[in-house]
Amino acid sequence: MRTAKKLMLTPVLALTAFGLAAGPAAAATASGSDSGENWTYQADLNEVNDSGASGDIMITLKGNKAMITEHVEGLAETFQDGKYPHVQHIHVKAGGNGTCPTASADEDGDGIVNTPEGGAAYGEVSTTLTDSGDTSAAAAVDVEHAGIKGGSATYERTIDLDDKTVDAIKNGGASVVVHGLNPEDLPKDVQDAKSPLDDSLPQAATAPALCGTLADSQMGQPPKGGPDTGGGSTAGTDDTVMLASGGGILVAAGAAFAISRKKKTNSAH
Repeated sequence: MRTAKKLMLTPVLALTAFGLAAGPAAAATASGSDSGENWTYQADLNEVNDSGASGDIMITLKGNKAMITEHVEGLAETFQDGKYPHVQHIHVKAGGNGTCPTASADEDGDGIVNTPEGGAAYGEVSTTLTDSGDTSAAAAVDVEHAGIKGGSATYERTIDLDDKTVDAIKNGGASVVVHGLNPEDLPKDVQDAKSPLDDSLPQAATAPALCGTLADSQMGQPPKGGPDTGGGSTAGTDDTVMLASGGGILVAAGAAFAISRKKKTNSAH
């Protein structure tokens, strides 16, 4: 009888150990180990320039590869009878912590914080979050491949980052900025102004609408929402780990219950 109990307890203990181990550390390495562990960072995207928008973003790094999941809502909906192309970037603040600008950053007093004025807080463009193609700073005003189109969207894409961007993310010096304001909500002078980044675009197209500074995440799951732009979904890996963890604990609990019942039955005889 003692041998039988020992044989039954062996898988129980193994599953229990797996269940306890399959927390954040296991989730960090769930998708492989070729390039080291995964590290996940996230940010709440808060409105800039009274845009009325909101969102969240999660970036999982494995080496220089970044798996990005983002959801936004409340942005300007249309532009010239089409979906509004919201260009977005990872900005890096060299030698300091990334932050997001407040209304006090409006140096010229025109009623909005434009991109250069916001740069004092969030730094320069290092990566452009496009829906396809180029993701370098050279694509910063590529409205054709804007990562977000319309007022509400989910963006998912896996891209490669340079060392400078990876270091900035890990050290709290990286912020995600989504650009594009509704011209109708802006002062008349701003509506007629050209973008300081590209004079073929209006000021509203490149002014920041959302901003959030990336920080280490313990959540282990991507933001809500299904993909409708970009590609390379990152959903599922962490859920699998969590389900495996929960399954191990449930099996362990069930086996322990069976042992307890067997013991009581034998005692009755």
